[in-house]
Amino acid sequence: MTAAFTSEPDIKVIIPAFNEADSIAEVVNELPGTVSEIIVVNNNSSDKTSENALSAGATVLTEERKGYGYACLKGMDYVARQSKAPDIVVFIDGDYSDYPEELDKVVAPILNDGKDFVIGARVKHLREEGSMTPQQIFGNWLATSLMKLFFGATFTDLGPFRAIRYDKLLTLEMEDKTYGWTVEMQLKAIKKKLTYVEVPVRYKKRIGVSKVSGTVKGSIFAGIKILGWIFKYSIR
Repeated sequence: MTAAFTSEPDIKVIIPAFNEADSIAEVVNELPGTVSEIIVVNNNSSDKTSENALSAGATVLTEERKGYGYACLKGMDYVARQSKAPDIVVFIDGDYSDYPEELDKVVAPILNDGKDFVIGARVKHLREEGSMTPQQIFGNWLATSLMKLFFGATFTDLGPFRAIRYDKLLTLEMEDKTYGWTVEMQLKAIKKKLTYVEVPVRYKKRIGVSKVSGTVKGSIFAGIKILGWIFKYSIR
């Protein structure tokens, strides 16, 4: 197990955001002061996502290629170009469905217990009713059940609120450009034998309509990408 931190860690947050003008400032403003930099990646939005994120104090990048993974990779590239590497990178969505103030809870297993990777698990008793669609709930169950079957993993969720040691993140060599980003990270963490844990987090109805679970097309493509990654790794 990697040693726990003995001094104040450098934590950076990456927020992929596509048309989240109504929610992005709330997310930025409610992240705790333990964060050194909040990076919002505007994923070709047509609204005021960038302006509102800037006004809230975030660093704003632009990624014109649409895709959750594209946005996350843009944020990682920005971090990699800085003179000093952070200790921890946190990913959170820009739709205000997570509770940003719970970041300290999500990073605690890394800081205190030496874990490499933490998933904020959207457990049923902490979820607002209707905050996850039936297809999300089923998709999470199916994906995590297959990961348990094929790899012995103990994940119960593909939650987007997650923290990882930066040096471990680099070893994963992330590549998915769209819907498979979260499951790719979890599968590669298993393959690389990263130490990981889930912590239960609260979850509420997002502001606006989901670009993935809120549409039939989005749900289908997300499902295909997630299952594709799992089966790809099961035959390696």
